[in-house]
Amino acid sequence: MRLQCEVEVRSRLLPTCGLRGRAKGAHALLSLGRQPDRPPGRGGPSAGHSVYLMVCTARDRAGARYKLKENIEQFFTKFVEEGKATVRLKEPAVDVCLSKLKENIEQFFTKFVEEGKATVRLKEPAVDVCLSKANASNLKSFLAAVRLAHRGTDVEALPLSVLVPAKTSEVEKPKTKMIITSRRDYPLTKNFPYSLEHLQASYCKLARVDMRMLCLKKLRKLDLSHNHIKKLPETIGDLVSLQELNLHNNHLETFCVALCNSTLQKSLQFLDLSQNKIKALPVQFCQLQELVHLKLDDNELIRLPFKMGQLSLLRFLSAARNKLPFLPSDFRNLSLEKLDLFGNPFEQPNPLVPSIQLKIPLTLLESAARATVNYRIPYGRHLLPSHLCEDLEVAKTCQCGNACLSCFIQTTVTMNLHYVAHTVVLVDNMGGTEAPIVCYFCSLTCYSQFLDRYLQSNR
Repeated sequence: MRLQCEVEVRSRLLPTCGLRGRAKGAHALLSLGRQPDRPPGRGGPSAGHSVYLMVCTARDRAGARYKLKENIEQFFTKFVEEGKATVRLKEPAVDVCLSKLKENIEQFFTKFVEEGKATVRLKEPAVDVCLSKANASNLKSFLAAVRLAHRGTDVEALPLSVLVPAKTSEVEKPKTKMIITSRRDYPLTKNFPYSLEHLQASYCKLARVDMRMLCLKKLRKLDLSHNHIKKLPETIGDLVSLQELNLHNNHLETFCVALCNSTLQKSLQFLDLSQNKIKALPVQFCQLQELVHLKLDDNELIRLPFKMGQLSLLRFLSAARNKLPFLPSDFRNLSLEKLDLFGNPFEQPNPLVPSIQLKIPLTLLESAARATVNYRIPYGRHLLPSHLCEDLEVAKTCQCGNACLSCFIQTTVTMNLHYVAHTVVLVDNMGGTEAPIVCYFCSLTCYSQFLDRYLQSNR
């Protein structure tokens, strides 16, 4: 049986000599087995006496070996550094050493194994073998076998390995970061290490996302900037740990709806789509509610997502040098630290010239849809046709707070961007920090009340 994890072997005799015993943990391969030159039943010692724990590291591939039978003084949990190596019982009122527990040890055993940490204290030599960053299920099985070896269980009943020196690949620390900045260095025949957490592949002339990258389940940061990618695969959403995605300077024209409905909703915090050819983002984009930093500069955006205000955690937004004529009405619900909308051809707002799409009386469909949204009546595709559900999801909100769908009055007004952001990059070269924002009105009454307030404020 073998286990890969980080190991630190501490001698308990060093402090008695006035020496420090703490060392930095190293990636290691642990093996539970018997001596290859002394097999049981061939003149060697009995099976129980030949079970050893071997620790191989990059510095010592041959490995240090520790006898196990009746040689384990104690099993520690992750709380060993906090002095919590005992269990206090109510009945009887005693403190029991962890290594002396029987039924109770199983519960405590599972608890620390789930975090991939354990410590085994040996009697001879007087060392503590501290394990960390191990696979929880593998660690649990490994320590169970170690306990059986300690109790003298027959060798044939244990899942043992031959104690031979470890391969270099088995004791090297898993690679968590890889940076590729040229086509020449891009791996064409080898897979990416599965342990990668940060992968950058820039200036590699990639026309598509390499499917091998989508197997990296531990990936937290993916940088594919400065390539020729035209389309994103839906399976990027399977990267459950992905927090940062950089697609700066590619040839993207759309952002896939499937990504907005994927696990990225709960993980993605940084997204850079700047210097692409995107004209619009889907309504579902605002389901990426963990976004903190969003860059949309130098695209061809003619509008921002309709429900932009749903990005409640968004703090940094830049959409400079696009083709935005105005901002969506939901934009006023944002709470940003920095906002950059420089270089957009914002239209001059004119509240006195509205776009009227109001029908009097309202259609039955409009009345029913407004009531569904206003009274928060549950709905779904199991109750309504999918196109009606989509209409309800993009319902507009009047100044009075009521909803409207296809019957409304639309106009634009000026909003000072400091209303939604602490720091605002100037909108134009004239020093302005104001931009037009869309307003919707569900009835003539609401629009008339707005006009009265607007005319009074401009007298």
